[in-house]
Amino acid sequence: MKAVHLVEATGSGGLSLVDVDEPVDPALVVIDLHTAGVSFPDLLQTTGSYQTVRELPCVLGVEGAGTVRSAPPGSGFTPGRRVAVLTTGEGAWQQTVAVAPSNVFALPDAVSLSAGSGFLLNYLTAHFALDERARYRAGETVLIHGAAGGLGTAALHVASALGLETVAVVSTGEKEKIAAESGATHVVSVDGWKERVQRITNGRGVDIILDPVGGDRFTDSLRSLAPNGRLVVLGFTGGDIPTVKVNRLLLKNISVTGAGWGEYLKTDPQYLARQWQELYPLLESGALRVPEPTLYPLARAADALKSLSERTAVGKVALSLE
Repeated sequence: MKAVHLVEATGSGGLSLVDVDEPVDPALVVIDLHTAGVSFPDLLQTTGSYQTVRELPCVLGVEGAGTVRSAPPGSGFTPGRRVAVLTTGEGAWQQTVAVAPSNVFALPDAVSLSAGSGFLLNYLTAHFALDERARYRAGETVLIHGAAGGLGTAALHVASALGLETVAVVSTGEKEKIAAESGATHVVSVDGWKERVQRITNGRGVDIILDPVGGDRFTDSLRSLAPNGRLVVLGFTGGDIPTVKVNRLLLKNISVTGAGWGEYLKTDPQYLARQWQELYPLLESGALRVPEPTLYPLARAADALKSLSERTAVGKVALSLE
């Protein structure tokens, strides 16, 4: 089968399209993948700058979707079932994977295989940030930085499904359209965003901020929180890791918290199943929508990563494996 190996930690140029043996493991669910997601952690791994450095060569990708080829008895899966998967060990940028049953999720008919390949990481992260870390309450307002990216659009969809008002911060006119189509209540340009937020909230500020960007807008984010507001750190796609002057937290009783979903699963492995129980009915009913990703063929995995590094990606990016 075809796979993409990271052979050198030199960025997207370190990728190589290779032929490898198909996995065979009767204890695991074997899935023929239709599509595999491309995420910011994949980009970081190409330069060895992710928190977990893998031995090379390795297959990148942590999520995908396809159909079950075989499954062990008692797994709850049968051949032909449409599923989404989270991979551990070997990645998802290959045509067939073998995955533990706990990391396989039956897809409702409302979600296509291509859309299903790229929503687990971002949607479960967004839900974790809002539910477990920010402890959202009905009627609150959520501001989302980088709102037209994969995680940003996921956060907009999840927040909308949970009944929350949203403010999307974006950098271009095209991204304003994407954020609006993703259900944003308000869309503001990154230029002058703080002043716009103050007008939208009548000077009160927002209750929750989800920030996957970091960088120089971080202090203004703290200033844009309402009393008792929470800023949730999701990453640093802007490059710079900001610092917090903790005296600011006292002024309005605000807090800054991290949302490391993957790390959290290590401490509470059952949390993933609880999340899926909450999100599946929303997906099945259509209350939680999953848009189609931007697709690249497997041979153009480097271009898919460049769209993330150059911040030209709009919505989710995925690789076609068929």
